[in-house]
Amino acid sequence: MIYKFIKRLLDVILSVIGLIILSPILLITAIAIKLESKGPVIFQQDRLGLNGQVFKIYKFRSMCVGAEKEGVYETKGDMRVTKVGRIIRKTSIDELPQFVNIIKGDMSIIGPRPTLTYHPWPLEEYTHEQRKRFNVRPGVTGWAQINGRKDVPWDKRIEYDMWYVDNLSFELDFKIFFKTVIKVLTMQDNINVGKTAVNNTALSTTKSETAATIIKD
Repeated sequence: MIYKFIKRLLDVILSVIGLIILSPILLITAIAIKLESKGPVIFQQDRLGLNGQVFKIYKFRSMCVGAEKEGVYETKGDMRVTKVGRIIRKTSIDELPQFVNIIKGDMSIIGPRPTLTYHPWPLEEYTHEQRKRFNVRPGVTGWAQINGRKDVPWDKRIEYDMWYVDNLSFELDFKIFFKTVIKVLTMQDNINVGKTAVNNTALSTTKSETAATIIKD
């Protein structure tokens, strides 16, 4: 598919330009994080990428060191989030280091968000159909993110991801990019309001029930 080649080329070009243009913000953010709390400026975490391969995702650290051991969900007033972290999470500045992931080939600007290796469930627990989401590079933003982002249950997010893979095109990516900009500027849907994942095996037993509640777009 020729668009996949064009998409990769655009990813690299736009990421390099983004790093150059946003370098003052990146520098100021790094200094602010370092001055406020002990620990690394960049948070690294194992995620599942293209073909289910594990890679290290980069983010500006927005929580105290070791916060992920206390759970994957952030709630309002979460004490693990630093003062600088609250700002960069609301504005999505914490995601900017992923331009490096894109240049390395780990990620794309647009695509399914890379999942943790164990959440919402391990790779082996994805159904054959759900694994379709790993047929493309994961993205900084994607179709699921503009359709609810963090308050959408994971089984529904994965349905959005599969739909994206089946309908991949320049027009769709442009639409996602434009709507993402709006969501970032208005700071919509950027806090988990509660658990959005359950055991995938349990989900499969209620497939007929959940199918009736699928949101149509």
